[in-house]
Amino acid sequence: MIIKKLKEKLPYPIKQSAKYLYGAIPPRLRYGKVFWETYNFLQESQWWSKEKLEEYQMQQLSKLLHHAYENVPYYRMIFDERGQKLKDIQNFDDLRKLPYLTKDIIRENLLDLIARNFPKSKLWYVTTGGSTGIPMGLYWEKGITDQKEWAFMWRQWNWARFGFGEKRVTLRGKVINKFKKGKRQWWEYDPINNALILSSYDMKEKNLSKYIDAIKIFRPVAIQGYPSSLYILANFLRKSNLRIKNIKCILASSEMLYSYQIEIIEKYLGAKIYDHYGNTERNALVMQCEKGSYHIISEYGIMELIGKDGKPITKEGEKGEIVATGFINYAMPFIRYRTGDLGVFSSEKCSCGRNYPLLKRVKGRLQDFIVTKTNGRISLTSLIFAQHFEAFSRIKELQIVQQKIGSIKIKIVKTPEFTEKDENEILLKIKNACRKELVIDFDYVSHITRTKNGKYNFLIQELPVNFGDR
Repeated sequence: MIIKKLKEKLPYPIKQSAKYLYGAIPPRLRYGKVFWETYNFLQESQWWSKEKLEEYQMQQLSKLLHHAYENVPYYRMIFDERGQKLKDIQNFDDLRKLPYLTKDIIRENLLDLIARNFPKSKLWYVTTGGSTGIPMGLYWEKGITDQKEWAFMWRQWNWARFGFGEKRVTLRGKVINKFKKGKRQWWEYDPINNALILSSYDMKEKNLSKYIDAIKIFRPVAIQGYPSSLYILANFLRKSNLRIKNIKCILASSEMLYSYQIEIIEKYLGAKIYDHYGNTERNALVMQCEKGSYHIISEYGIMELIGKDGKPITKEGEKGEIVATGFINYAMPFIRYRTGDLGVFSSEKCSCGRNYPLLKRVKGRLQDFIVTKTNGRISLTSLIFAQHFEAFSRIKELQIVQQKIGSIKIKIVKTPEFTEKDENEILLKIKNACRKELVIDFDYVSHITRTKNGKYNFLIQELPVNFGDR
């Protein structure tokens, strides 16, 4: 921690020079043993049969459960109180004998969830983004969990034809405080990853032409970012009749990716978008392949889809909550963790040849629902994204806030072309979608506030919304 603080106080030229030196080290040496062992394993395992993947999962689950019982006080207590033995968990169905792990349980038992065979020096404290409420703290295994995560990331980037050492632009929430010749810049070069990092906090209309100029000069082959930031960039290109050439792929993560965003992003950034779903808790991973399918990554952990009745989802197109058991973090293992996220079941097989189970899509978070006057639940997709709004072409940004049952506030950053007619269109279509069970107010603002990580939340839901609610 002291070394980290000292590094942060170093003058920018010295820090940047150190990054250039480190970046000059070849990836085969710089990325380390854990990364390459995981990466090389994943290159082979992605082509395994369904049976071999499931056999691997059961081996990893047995190993994880033995570790948790022997070293994690919370799990020993759970097994002992319920009179369960490790030998009782022999297959995927048996796993459901164990109770859920929730955010509240984690907050109340944080220290007892840390594996006792890990010294403090091997623990890395991190916090979730808090997009569904109060941020939650947890621990990773230092030097292991993150390196394994990066191996999974790079494998998907390979699916997207993006390789080591190639240039990418990153729009993922970093605050850039850089000045050149007395003028503010909203980007900086990362020589370690050969990436141009752009601020997603400063994407105002007056700055975006400078963003485009910086990207064109840099000439990346990939653009990585939050869907909201990618959409703002692509929408600016659309309105300005500009293009960025030679982009091979677009890498999206950390926010819901909506169909209206995909259409604009792919058309005006000129490449296929690859989505991925994961979490800071490091126990669930879903990645889109070159065919566009959402693959549940078996080597990462075990994912369950659980319905409102608590039973597994098995019907095509049915929606359930994602419950996950992760394999890559032994410092604080999460077993049957309720993520608060929703997925749509698929029994199909992808034509890419990989035998991972699929989701039709990640549906969003439990908090992505509006509560109506009669205490009903209506999803953002039903309310907004399943409809076509002409008004959206005259809106820079939009956010829905719900603080009271049956009432929402719609915050809008409008363009000069936005008129009362556009407001009426939004009002009418939303009222029709919710059968007039919502009171709708409009609030015209100059900007939409991001989270501390630079993410954009389409819905701020301040009411408790549980999947089992009717």
